[in-house]
Amino acid sequence: MTTILRLPGAPDELTLPALLLRNAEDHGELPALSWRAPETSGWCTLTWAEARRRVAELAAGYRSLGVRRGEIVLLMMGNRPEHWLSDLALVHLGAVPVTVYGTAAPEQIAHIVRHSRARFAVVEGVRELGRWAPLLDDAAARLEKLVIVEADDAGETGTQETYAALAGRGAELYDPEAFEETWRQADAADTLTVVYTSGTTGDPKGVVVSHRNVLLNALALDAVVELPDHVEHLCYLPFAHIAERMLGIYLPVFRASHVYLCADPAAVAESARELHPAEFFGVPRVWEKLAASVRAALALLPEERRTAVEAAGECARAYVACQERGERPSEELADAYAGAKAEVLDPLLAPAGFDRLVWAASAAAPMPPDVVRFWAGLGIVIMDAWGLTETVGVTTTNGPGAFRLGSVGRPIGSVEVRTAADGEIEVRGRTVCEGYLRADGSVEPATDADGWFATGDLGRVDEDGFLWLTDRKKEMIVTSTGKNVSPALVENTLKGHPLIGQALVHGDGRSYLVALLVLDAELAPAWAARHGIEGTLPELAGQPEVRAEIERAVAAANLRLNRTEQVKKFSVLGEEWGPESGELTPSLKMRRRVIHDKYGQILDGLYTL
Repeated sequence: MTTILRLPGAPDELTLPALLLRNAEDHGELPALSWRAPETSGWCTLTWAEARRRVAELAAGYRSLGVRRGEIVLLMMGNRPEHWLSDLALVHLGAVPVTVYGTAAPEQIAHIVRHSRARFAVVEGVRELGRWAPLLDDAAARLEKLVIVEADDAGETGTQETYAALAGRGAELYDPEAFEETWRQADAADTLTVVYTSGTTGDPKGVVVSHRNVLLNALALDAVVELPDHVEHLCYLPFAHIAERMLGIYLPVFRASHVYLCADPAAVAESARELHPAEFFGVPRVWEKLAASVRAALALLPEERRTAVEAAGECARAYVACQERGERPSEELADAYAGAKAEVLDPLLAPAGFDRLVWAASAAAPMPPDVVRFWAGLGIVIMDAWGLTETVGVTTTNGPGAFRLGSVGRPIGSVEVRTAADGEIEVRGRTVCEGYLRADGSVEPATDADGWFATGDLGRVDEDGFLWLTDRKKEMIVTSTGKNVSPALVENTLKGHPLIGQALVHGDGRSYLVALLVLDAELAPAWAARHGIEGTLPELAGQPEVRAEIERAVAAANLRLNRTEQVKKFSVLGEEWGPESGELTPSLKMRRRVIHDKYGQILDGLYTL
């Protein structure tokens, strides 16, 4: 829990601008925001005092553009300082910054522009103009002007303006008294942002989130999480996702911590190697990819070193198991673990930058058990959490004081959690969102008359209060025999084999299950090299030896599943699924409908005799 910070008001009356002022006054000399500038090889940094001054000047620039209190301003940029600072500047004006996924299709952007009734949008550069400029003439939209961050021309036109021109004008017009007067009009009940869901099953929904929702969530989460003062955060997930809005903007302001912006998500591993962060958050796919990289490196070690790592791993898992049971490790085990950590595990993790981790976390989807166990064997306990956009981030979480590997933890202090008769998880509390934005600007409640929000996730709560996820209610497979199957359970079991990087199970309305299995881009080539097989990933997918190993992997997985859950046929693919190709959302969750459509012929072929 953060103990160094004063709260500038009652907990349920806090606003983000009040906390930013607190940071500038109490911690003004400490770093707030760092990023890599193209013209330098290192990091550029703003302190909290400098960041607030920059926010104030930008607020003047956006005010001069005509931004009004309460209106939505759309943002489509990567994780760069202009994005972070503009978000806070708009909040200080009482406007509502809303980030749009950079991978959004033109029709998704058009829906959000029309639905939000936004007059202004800030976009990164020329690449985005092709999707946004036509909306300036869209009769169903209200879009009036685009602000472009990366532009050569510093001038201004009727419908386009550069960020440099806006920022320059803001610096000239900045009036300290007007700025302070404006942000003090903020109320905890005001809308802080609207988060549009990523649209896995139709048009995105606009989830309305208030200052109070966010900051009560931050307070409750802070009571569970144990982090160093002013801890650094590697910010690489999209700001359009509630997880990074909380982790990369709201919690750093709340905790006066230090944000490192990673503009390229693919470069986060490089940044971790350089910075050795004390905390790291990754969705399950990120932890899977990192585990695959470490496993590939371990496979190249001399046998003597691998043996030492395996012994250290057994010691680490025994130590973690004691903690998980709530037991104090014996003095002998504690000493053995300390030695294994210092002599084997930390040196092994140091090249990846994970030797200083005190808090590792995941959320968004069930974590494959083998991945959790793998990291536990390196002394890293991934504190799995659960929540939705509508519950403003974390609803349940594991923590150092109480955790169960494989579960998503216990409810944080701001919410109640229960399961309905069909297993659907329901949540109630003051950190549940205000509702869904309607096209006329009003808000549709997301909860029932008693305040309960039906999450669409299925799960169970054990006798110790830990929540265990099953699957998404809409994604459950119902076979032709009427049996219910959790695809996530089967897929995670299949991914227990290192050759299988991604999996999709299919079988709704069918008599048996089939699967699409994607070779792991890190481990499959290493496995092939050890067996004297050459080729690209797509070529490896067609190799008989690879196919035979996958058959053994599926057979082993089926032994751990009941008869209905077992996979009868499969197809091996050699091209990874990702957000750019459409199979994954920007937060790396599967778009099942897209995969079904794209590979429909292959799936149908698995059912032919």
